[in-house]
Amino acid sequence: MTIWIVPTEPVTTRYTREWYYHIPKMIEGMANDRKMEVNIIIVDGEQVPPVPTPGAFLDFSATNIWKSSQLATIAEEFQYSRVKAGDKFLFTDAWNPTVISVKYMSELLNIPVEIHGMWHAGSYDPQDFLGRLIGNKPWVRHAEKSMFNCYDTSWFATDFHIDMFINNMFGPFTNEEWDVDFDDVKSKLVTSRKIGLTGWPMDYLFDVLSPYKKLDKKQQICFPHRIAPEKQLAIFNDLAAEMPEFEWIVCQERELTKHEYHTILGESKIVFSANLQETYGISCIEGLICGAIPLVPDRLSYSEMYNVPFKYPSEWTESWESYQCNKSNLVACIRDLMRAYSTGDANNSTATDIANQTLLLNKYVKADPLIAALLS
Repeated sequence: MTIWIVPTEPVTTRYTREWYYHIPKMIEGMANDRKMEVNIIIVDGEQVPPVPTPGAFLDFSATNIWKSSQLATIAEEFQYSRVKAGDKFLFTDAWNPTVISVKYMSELLNIPVEIHGMWHAGSYDPQDFLGRLIGNKPWVRHAEKSMFNCYDTSWFATDFHIDMFINNMFGPFTNEEWDVDFDDVKSKLVTSRKIGLTGWPMDYLFDVLSPYKKLDKKQQICFPHRIAPEKQLAIFNDLAAEMPEFEWIVCQERELTKHEYHTILGESKIVFSANLQETYGISCIEGLICGAIPLVPDRLSYSEMYNVPFKYPSEWTESWESYQCNKSNLVACIRDLMRAYSTGDANNSTATDIANQTLLLNKYVKADPLIAALLS
């Protein structure tokens, strides 16, 4: 069996570069444990120098150059019969129109393959840049439905993301004239393996970030997110003005290497979020592994991923107006956490809370369900 990995561009400053090397190793490792022989082929694209759009990690043109050249490569592999019946494809970002052409060639050439995709975001999320800039225009919503229907299994990292995807892609479920119920739809999609829940392949972070966890903590709070409307940087900046006794760092305002970025996380006591959009939250995971407190609102993917000590009430930052009404509560919360944090005391309650949170995080940073499905 051959597994064809169709990766996202391996950008140096993003997790996609680590995934480019780590996912094949995970597949090989589980295959060896099962005494299986598997051939892994990575489908590269043409990677041109990016010019990222403000508020996004990607250059919207360069990513299409990458995907289009991936498609040309895959088409040639089909043309010369190097793709065989029973092969499997893994798209590490399911939002890739190339999958439609893979399905097209598979069916017309009578070469049945199994296709898996990992969903990160899309126009179905009104707070994502696709949702904000394009919305639910028919062309994008139907394109996403088409891509979804091309995948044998669509994979998501959190239940929150699954629920939002189903509600916004196939809903609304409030029309009494429809004989449709959300729970029934979700149950059918999950039971049929059309939708799957898996951790993302982030377990390598424990080794990568181990040295940074040992750094001395400073009176420092960082904002590790993109500078985009849904991240609500204005709230972070307002808190900084309110509490000048701490150092407040907006990471994306600096041109940081990965080492410099991880150093900031390792020296910070808190990584802060007021996000209105989050289906996973890699930066908060990185902060936690570096020994920082992920201070997050009790909404989005955060609700299921984080324990009570690190979640503040959602209404505190649901909007700028809501924040103003609850600002004093958030200020008090941050000051309490900064005061309580002590890296020198192993019995400190904060250290215990971080350890317990790391245990909860384990299922979100291991992609065993996905890898097992690829090898089944």
